[in-house]
Amino acid sequence: MTAQTVRRLRLPADHSSPGLARAAIRTIAHERDLSAVLDEALLLVTELTTNSVVHAGTEVDLEITATETSLTVAVLDFQPGQLSVQADTDTGPELAERGRGLLLVDQLATAWGTLQFTGGKGVWFRLDRPAIPPGPFTPPTFELPSAQAAPSPERLAELAGPSAGATLTEAAEDLLQRLCEVSGATGAALTVDEGDGPHTVAAVGRLTGSTDGGRRVPLQLTRPWRAELLVSGAGGNPYGRPLVALAADKLTLMVENYRLRRADSERRTWLTFLADASELLAQSLDVELTLALIPRLVVPRLGVWCAIHTADAGGELHLAAATHADETMLTDLLDSLAQATPQLKEAMGTDAVVPLGLPLEGYVVALIARGQHLGTLTVGGGRDTWQRTEEVAVVEDVARRAALALDNANIHAERRNIAQALQRSLLPPQLPKAEGVEFGAEYVPTGEGVDVGGDFYDVVPLSSRRWLVVVGDVSGKGVQAATVTGLVRDVTRVLVRDGRPLPETLVRLNETLLERGAGRFCTLCLALVMRRQDGTLDVTLHLAGHDQPVLVRADGETELVGTCGTALGLLDVINTPRTRVILDPGDTLVFYTDGVTERRRGPSLFGVARLREEAGVLAGFPADVVVARLRARTLSYSQEPPRDDIAIFAVRNDA
Repeated sequence: MTAQTVRRLRLPADHSSPGLARAAIRTIAHERDLSAVLDEALLLVTELTTNSVVHAGTEVDLEITATETSLTVAVLDFQPGQLSVQADTDTGPELAERGRGLLLVDQLATAWGTLQFTGGKGVWFRLDRPAIPPGPFTPPTFELPSAQAAPSPERLAELAGPSAGATLTEAAEDLLQRLCEVSGATGAALTVDEGDGPHTVAAVGRLTGSTDGGRRVPLQLTRPWRAELLVSGAGGNPYGRPLVALAADKLTLMVENYRLRRADSERRTWLTFLADASELLAQSLDVELTLALIPRLVVPRLGVWCAIHTADAGGELHLAAATHADETMLTDLLDSLAQATPQLKEAMGTDAVVPLGLPLEGYVVALIARGQHLGTLTVGGGRDTWQRTEEVAVVEDVARRAALALDNANIHAERRNIAQALQRSLLPPQLPKAEGVEFGAEYVPTGEGVDVGGDFYDVVPLSSRRWLVVVGDVSGKGVQAATVTGLVRDVTRVLVRDGRPLPETLVRLNETLLERGAGRFCTLCLALVMRRQDGTLDVTLHLAGHDQPVLVRADGETELVGTCGTALGLLDVINTPRTRVILDPGDTLVFYTDGVTERRRGPSLFGVARLREEAGVLAGFPADVVVARLRARTLSYSQEPPRDDIAIFAVRNDA
């Protein structure tokens, strides 16, 4: 009996299969010295293998049997069906093309035939040496793949049923394991690309060789997500393709649900972050503090570094704040930002995100609020940072909120500056200095000083020995209160310099407020101070509804002086009794507004009694020291900012 050589191998269903088949034929032909039939064998195996890959779309089994006189080759695929030499017009171009391949086999092969088995089909051919006369024909025998039954309904239900596992990896591994059990695959894997490169989420079994097109199934996901199911070793199962498709559909739902859940979780996280950022930005109305806070909100959550540039009135950008996760890199960052100023200025004029190239590797977002371009927010952290859509959208939102907070802080600062300028215009720029008389004054605006208060004081020099001290409190705050305050102050100055007596001055002021005070009233204290030859100060006091001043004697004794009269702007007829007070050397007369006595700490007030006690301790101190100490005592009484203006004025006999 002639010895024979048998080779069996399984080829993948891709373009490499014909080449692998030719290599196997060439190897065994050289081993058995069958070069005479090598060309025909290569041509036929290429044709049959190509047809199997293209039309069946499955893996291919190749069996080669070689003897000293002949070469027999069988090419098997795993798609059930019939093979025909004739091209049937009803079957279309596919069968017609395969029919021509069989015609080629019929012309070149010594003998050939078709094979049918459960789950597939095949073609075999035999080539004899030309010098050897053909012997009696004996059909060859081949080791055909074993028949495989269709999966049971229970197994299909198990594959389509819910997957166990709390995470995507666990659920996918459970499904892939069931797919391998049902289809007979040796291994399967799920790869997912979330936009930053593919990575394996789940894998079971052993992935060997090449996975063909029928076993490499892309999942239909929402961009930019992509995923792919890879299956190996299921080509021999005629039901492999529908089983893999079923598993792919199930995995598609898994991955899509995971994507939606994660997107929702990330969206909730970003919303929480934006809410916290808004709360922090809203807590500050200080421009410098707001500028310093913005980069701290961005780094490291949204970038490795962040910088804020503000625009001046001429549109030029100036670095306001910058931070880097690595403080050692901050100096290099500042140098790079200085070089990129022209790019930043150009980006400020656009509403879009503008990427920056090396060495910054970041992007710029304009700070725009109420139609004004306030500057730029620059964020960096890597070459691909600006392409992360979700984070860029969050940075844009942060930029909008930061711009609004910055604009609010600018408005607040401008309003405060206006209020302070207006308040200064209602107070004397400096107090007069005279021999034997000391004047001291302190003023504290309410809150953060953004509103003009109604409290005021003034000193009107009448001669070298006579001065008029004016301390008043107009009801309300703001521009209207400031208007009334200026009215009272200016009318008082005009009347007393015109030589009108104090009672008449108060009457005229009352008439003016009734006519032009817009319903506001004023408490007023007028004190005419005159230095006498004996060194005493003669004080004539009129209180129009104002609190009684505190007289501090040189020995520390205190008393309230003056008689309260009628506030101005309320009644047509007023009563302002006259009180005369003599200040001996070392005595001090302290005037104040209700912002001092009504300073609140919980349910208790600072009160007049505490004011007298604090003032008595300051006996003998200069007038400016007395008012400064009383101001400090008043403010330290409560941790809260003042709810009302505070004005303190002192006259001391320094003879």
